Amino acid sequence: MSTAISPTAYNYKVVRQFAIMTVVWGILGMGLGVFIASQLVWPELNFGLPWTSFGRLRPLHTNLVIFAFGGCALFATSYYVVQRTCQTRLISDSLAAFTFWGWQAVIVAAGITLPLGYTTTKEYAELEWPIAILLAIVWVTYGLVFFGTIVKRKTKHIYVGNWFYGAFIVVTAMLHIVNHASLPVSLFKSYSAYSGATDAMIQWWYGHNAVGFFLTTGFLGMMYYFVPKQAERPIYSYRLSIVHFWALITLYIWAGPHHLHYTALPDWAQSLGMAMSIILLAPSWGGMINGMMTLSGAWHKLRTDPILRFLVVSLAFYGMSTFEGPMMAIKTVNSLSHYTDWTIGHVHAGALGWVAMISIGAIYHMIPKLFGRAQMHSIGLINTHFWLATIGTVLYIASMWVNGITQGLMWRAINDDGTLTYSFVEALQASHPGFIVRALGGAFFAAGMLFMAYNVFRTVRASNPAEAKAAEQIAVVGAH
Repeated sequence: MSTAISPTAYNYKVVRQFAIMTVVWGILGMGLGVFIASQLVWPELNFGLPWTSFGRLRPLHTNLVIFAFGGCALFATSYYVVQRTCQTRLISDSLAAFTFWGWQAVIVAAGITLPLGYTTTKEYAELEWPIAILLAIVWVTYGLVFFGTIVKRKTKHIYVGNWFYGAFIVVTAMLHIVNHASLPVSLFKSYSAYSGATDAMIQWWYGHNAVGFFLTTGFLGMMYYFVPKQAERPIYSYRLSIVHFWALITLYIWAGPHHLHYTALPDWAQSLGMAMSIILLAPSWGGMINGMMTLSGAWHKLRTDPILRFLVVSLAFYGMSTFEGPMMAIKTVNSLSHYTDWTIGHVHAGALGWVAMISIGAIYHMIPKLFGRAQMHSIGLINTHFWLATIGTVLYIASMWVNGITQGLMWRAINDDGTLTYSFVEALQASHPGFIVRALGGAFFAAGMLFMAYNVFRTVRASNPAEAKAAEQIAVVGAH
């Protein structure tokens, strides 16, 4: 390779780091998920210790899979995509490196504090104030690197995937900072700056939009780059992608109150959340259809390309879970589903079927390119991983649907004299078979991640630093 282009070579080092940590945290987060799912089957697995109880480990599981696994996938892919679509190197190598090490520090801090019981008690926002401040600093730095790179782009056009990544970065910062406003009383204890119903509303404005922007908008940025790339087809409709973008970010922010049906939240706010959630179906399906239709003329590739299969099946799960969500936001449906395992199934239809599958597909696409290899070590192992992930997700969702509807019906059943037909314990006993199937499904999915780790390890080991460095140069040459 000519050394003349080396100054403009992309910064793949930070992308490699985040990509590898995506796999590492995926195994740890999903493995912990299987463990706490098993605790609901065999309560003795709590070991009678406070640190290993379900209540301590469950928030650690959610933080590991959302922020560690999902977050690292978003960092890796956004840094990769923004460089390739803007045909320029990240604006600052040192700031990019800070985001990597800072993000890992936040995750390690979560791994220490949450089992010890240091928590704000807010869903997806459990990290106490010193860690929350570090997270905010890392996130703002991430925004500077991403938008700074876009400013110095060599292309006139800003690719649509970058619009989605950019919106996800800006809104996540806003949500995190507003929801974490608190009054510290000690190093590891603080109280929310808000109270009562206001606190609940701000929490679920944050909580639902952590789903809406962190787990949807960011991963749609991934979809708009990796689906066309892997299918070797242009995006089906660029116009639809722009309509999808503006409709999604306009509507999603209003949907949070549907988490608070039948609570002290004012009824008008609940109804507004419900209405916006139903309307949200349109842009969600618009994006899903745009991704699916990109495969027009390329459907035959699914027979031989398991990476493309991951990406396309993730879109199918995205479509399913974004139909299910608005339906569950309808008050009459919510009266049956809320507080049951149906909600858990819905979350994992999105988390396993959409977020994890598209992340896995994107990582499989990137790893060979990042390390200067023609392809992954084993296509057969990717295929094995695909079927483990798909079967695991279906087992998980189906068991939680059955459990959720069973629980909802048992809880609302009343005798002629107005007393409850079933005790809570009877509903729990009826849920036990579903808990077993759920743990099995999770084990399938986590096992697939172990196959992925081995495949990635063999691919990386087969490269050498010179080949990996050359990959950056080749990428730049190919872009120009």
